[in-house]
Amino acid sequence: MLEGDVAALLARYAELIDLAEWDALGELFPDGSLSGPDGKAFAHGANEVSSFFRSNTLLYDGSPRTKHLVTNIVVDESALTARSSYVVLQSVSGFPLQPIIAGRYHDAFECDEHAQLRFKDRRFFVDLEGDLSHHLRGAS
Repeated sequence: MLEGDVAALLARYAELIDLAEWDALGELFPDGSLSGPDGKAFAHGANEVSSFFRSNTLLYDGSPRTKHLVTNIVVDESALTARSSYVVLQSVSGFPLQPIIAGRYHDAFECDEHAQLRFKDRRFFVDLEGDLSHHLRGAS
């Protein structure tokens, strides 16, 4: 059952980013963190996670015009962890559909008092980087 719960949580995360629903995205991290490859957290808890995405993501009529794809999910049920790969596609006016970034997530999970799975820590690894200038503030 945990494997299905993990896949659903990873899909929900991707869906909420693509819908620019930052508050709902933050709710997936009530006490969790977003971290870089070194494990150092750069956002912790629902408010910081929501603010991180809200302040860094460019929107076009309320949408980032992205599609986050999560694949190759490997779940370790005994440790409540998972590894997966991601690819982000984007298309905006004057910028044809293309992959803009690809990498890996290393996730740790916990369950809330209602046995709902949530992120404890999501570590980002960037393996391939394309043109992020239409997606992230300050990217070139």
